[in-house]
Amino acid sequence: MTDLTRRLAAELVGTALLVTVVVGSGIAAQRLSPGDVGLQLLENSIATALGLTVLVLLFGPVSGAHLNPVVSAADWLLGRRAGTGLPARDVGAYAAVQVVGGVLGAELANLMYRVPVGELSTKDRTGANLLLGEVVATAGLVVLVFALARTGRGMLAAPAVGAYIGAAYWFTSSTSFANPAVTVGRMFSDTFAGIAPGSVPGFVAAQVVGACLAVAFVGWLYVDVAATADDVVVSRRTRATHRSIR
Repeated sequence: MTDLTRRLAAELVGTALLVTVVVGSGIAAQRLSPGDVGLQLLENSIATALGLTVLVLLFGPVSGAHLNPVVSAADWLLGRRAGTGLPARDVGAYAAVQVVGGVLGAELANLMYRVPVGELSTKDRTGANLLLGEVVATAGLVVLVFALARTGRGMLAAPAVGAYIGAAYWFTSSTSFANPAVTVGRMFSDTFAGIAPGSVPGFVAAQVVGACLAVAFVGWLYVDVAATADDVVVSRRTRATHRSIR
């Protein structure tokens, strides 16, 4: 098995499990706390924050635990001039397996809770306020990840990213999807955590905008950020054969 195959497998399984956590905890919250949306969101956000922390710790040493196409793209953009970060040839592969993983993760949650497989969400998430929330959520996530890498605090990435996403569930109007792969995956869950197919393009576009703003800001704030792109999100210690990622 090649090194790239291992990394892609880690990203596939990691993203699948992330969406399973998001969707599965959303279904559980909806069933355990019917009629109380605030409590449902609390249960969903806590599970997601804890699950994401564990997944970054688990898959970080293998692939960097990007689990997010915009993080992979940002890693390449910020590291390309210095020859660090995710190689350009791998960005598309990372994004592809992350999206596939997102869909598989949603369906796994559906199977566990006996929700019909292949059923698309009917939960519309539209409006400029929600799109602005996605811009803010994604920009904050990308800035956090690269700020930690740049200042040599990559060891804090797992709890910091988990805490940020957990908090962003509450302070952003969109409940912080902040991830195109997760957004596509949640389209396959007609539950509390779902998003209607018609709402997906707007959310993904907002996430791309947020990531672009974050890349520009990080590049200005940390002028030598390219030198540490290899430590995103979690530093990998096997860089002798290839450059690290997230």
